[in-house]
Amino acid sequence: MKNEVTLRQFRYFIAAATTGQFSTAALSEHVSQSAITSAVQSLERRLKLRLFDRLPHGVALTPEGQVFFHHALHVMDAVNDALNHATLKPQAMQGTIRLAATYTVLGYFLPDLLSRYKRSYPNVEIDLIDMDRCTLEKAVREGSVDLGVGLTSNLENREDLKVSTLVRSRRRVWVSAGHPLTRQTSATLEEIAQYPYIVLQIDDAEAAALRHWPDGGKGLKIAMRTASLEALRGLVAYGFGVSILSDLVYRPWSLEGKRIVALPVSDVLEPMEVGLLWSARKEPSTVTDTFRQFLIQACEGTDTHPTAA
Repeated sequence: MKNEVTLRQFRYFIAAATTGQFSTAALSEHVSQSAITSAVQSLERRLKLRLFDRLPHGVALTPEGQVFFHHALHVMDAVNDALNHATLKPQAMQGTIRLAATYTVLGYFLPDLLSRYKRSYPNVEIDLIDMDRCTLEKAVREGSVDLGVGLTSNLENREDLKVSTLVRSRRRVWVSAGHPLTRQTSATLEEIAQYPYIVLQIDDAEAAALRHWPDGGKGLKIAMRTASLEALRGLVAYGFGVSILSDLVYRPWSLEGKRIVALPVSDVLEPMEVGLLWSARKEPSTVTDTFRQFLIQACEGTDTHPTAA
């Protein structure tokens, strides 16, 4: 039918929203850019609203597009859950999983996945514990938790740990809508260093940010350090500084409704990785292993795929 909405359109729209560029979305989906454009235009006609603002350096979700993006993610998640449901055997599964997670993972990655897991495994209890990375690593090694989910890109010592990467999230520079850098399609680290810089101090974010520069960020004009991601959004949106952060935590608006633009960095930056950790000395129990496999399967089919080490 002419007005039929397809899962392919949802997938292409999600790729465009995630990457911020139709060309990059096309590469990730192995299709032409016109296929991405056509899918987005079809959805916009069907919904009778604009999903993206077209910008010189790519695209950004409109407020309506942001709402639709979350609905589209839930649709694709439901489809993936349905396809994998037959192998999960939820009726017979029960027990408790001791799960540790870091701040960023708890706030921006795990909640939806935990909700989906509980729908399939209502009799499994998840004992969720908030930990910083160092404490989480120690707890996994000592066996006081069954699994850890954290920023594996920041791991300093993988001895006695098994790691499965779930998501790799690119890093971009966040600037205000009226910032001079928005006149460019990308920015170099040298150009970024010319502006006041706002440092985030959660989940080793400060150390990760300073590693981008060969001199360890000694030449940066640090305007402020904050442990609040929402405070950082507001400061960036109002033009008090710029910051390099991952797409996992990117939102195009501050709490005050001010626009935040994320620009590609032309220098090579290591992506932020979120992954599972468990002890190499002890095989997970059946219920823990089922949860582990659920997370790995749930993260498949995105623009980044899980790998194990």
